[in-house]
Amino acid sequence: MSPGKFDVKVGQHMTGQAINTYLKAFAKESGISDSIHLNTKVVSAEHQETKDGGWILTLATPGPNATKKVFAKRLILATGLTSEPFLPHFEGQEVFGGRIFHGKHFQQNSDTLKTAKAVTVFGATKFAWDAAYAYATAGVKVNWVIRSTGHGPCWMAPPYVTPLKRWIEGLANTRLLTWFSPCIWGDADGYSGIRNFYHGTAIGRAIVDTFWKILGGDVMTLNKYDSHPDTAKLKPWTEAMFTGASFSILNYETDILELVKGDKIDVHVGEVDHLSPGKVHLADGTEFESDVFIANTGWKHVPPIKFLPEGIEKELGIPHRWADGASTEDLANQPDLIKRADEEILRRFPRLERQPVWNKNYVPLTEQKGIDSKDEVTPCAPLTPYMLYHFLVPASPRFLRSRDIAFTGMISNFSNAVAAHMAGLWISAYFQGKLAIDPAAAVDDKAALKKLQYDTVLLNRWGKWRYPTDWGNKNPNFVFDAVPYLDLLQRDLGLNPHRKKGWLAEMTEAYLAPDYQDINDEWMRKNK
Repeated sequence: MSPGKFDVKVGQHMTGQAINTYLKAFAKESGISDSIHLNTKVVSAEHQETKDGGWILTLATPGPNATKKVFAKRLILATGLTSEPFLPHFEGQEVFGGRIFHGKHFQQNSDTLKTAKAVTVFGATKFAWDAAYAYATAGVKVNWVIRSTGHGPCWMAPPYVTPLKRWIEGLANTRLLTWFSPCIWGDADGYSGIRNFYHGTAIGRAIVDTFWKILGGDVMTLNKYDSHPDTAKLKPWTEAMFTGASFSILNYETDILELVKGDKIDVHVGEVDHLSPGKVHLADGTEFESDVFIANTGWKHVPPIKFLPEGIEKELGIPHRWADGASTEDLANQPDLIKRADEEILRRFPRLERQPVWNKNYVPLTEQKGIDSKDEVTPCAPLTPYMLYHFLVPASPRFLRSRDIAFTGMISNFSNAVAAHMAGLWISAYFQGKLAIDPAAAVDDKAALKKLQYDTVLLNRWGKWRYPTDWGNKNPNFVFDAVPYLDLLQRDLGLNPHRKKGWLAEMTEAYLAPDYQDINDEWMRKNK
């Protein structure tokens, strides 16, 4: 994506329009435009229990023929984690009279920037910050409600942090600094000795704690939260060390915190009790007028597709209900493996045993008075986490043997674009049986399969301990652990993950997209 060809500038954040334009150009140049079926929903996917496997997909399409079936030899689920918004029911919404919509649909309701006089922004995610800024700069009064019984405001940082003014996205992808994160797959980077020192010794753990305190403290200082009573309400409640991909960037043209200090944005830390005609009422008796209620209430992180035969989701490794006495194919419901994984995680990383308490009064959103939902899948539903080998494929012999399904986009990190690129190459190699470290090779080896399945549980269970205040208990969610994850995939591909020129550069220079731009060609040369 070069500045000469697309509307992007070096050192500046890319706009959604620029990314959309790039994706369209890529699809056209790579010859896949005609293979894309727009306005089409996959209703169900039925696995074929034959030697070669495959899937029968039921598609819902516009037009007179509402549904049709197609056969897919292989299926890649790339529905992601933020495709289907979760919007609960708010007491009184039927008489509210104004618009109520999820943050995902802000663009479809952008006319309210001109028509609304007052809006309520509910939630404190990056979506909420963006909405509050957009309305305030459009001259609309904003009442920003943050649940006192919720997760609190997300971490927001300037693009450049630390006394050295390092780009924060580069900081998280600098190998030297990734060592400060207790990462279960960290040894894939080849530096197990230094990692063992930092996380396996008391002195090392003290250094690690100091690093995270400095990083978090620097962000707090740069944002000057305590300079005003209202900006103080936006201080994150979670510790920097335990914060995952909800960590975001202040990428606004003007200072949003100045809008909070002024009269454009009022911040309320409390509970929405109910809505009435043209008004929002909080549990403490506060009420204010509102034409719009924009709810940043999370996502349904389970793929919105019915998998068949019934119960197959347990083997696929996608979230489903917790259950006692589950069959061995249901990895996520194996208490012996979970207990063993917990013991190994805490043995290797004792610091994770001291879990943060971000809100002792926490109440799940759907259990709060005035808010409810009848949806089967919600951010609060008691579901198992994703349980995929290296976060990409099921660890079930049934699917390893047929090599006919993979998942991508089920992780969240600061390197999503690079991780997606690497995952695409990994999946292609897996489908062809050309991975140097191939999980399917364990299918007919009982001991190897047992180890592969334990390793799968171990990596997926780690998130519960490492990022408990984010989505670590639901899906792989990490920040300073992206580089070793890319190392892990490269080793699977038979490639050398150390791509810098010299040991000093390897330690101190950030791993960014240009470091991986030739990786497809490199792998193809190796596998001629």
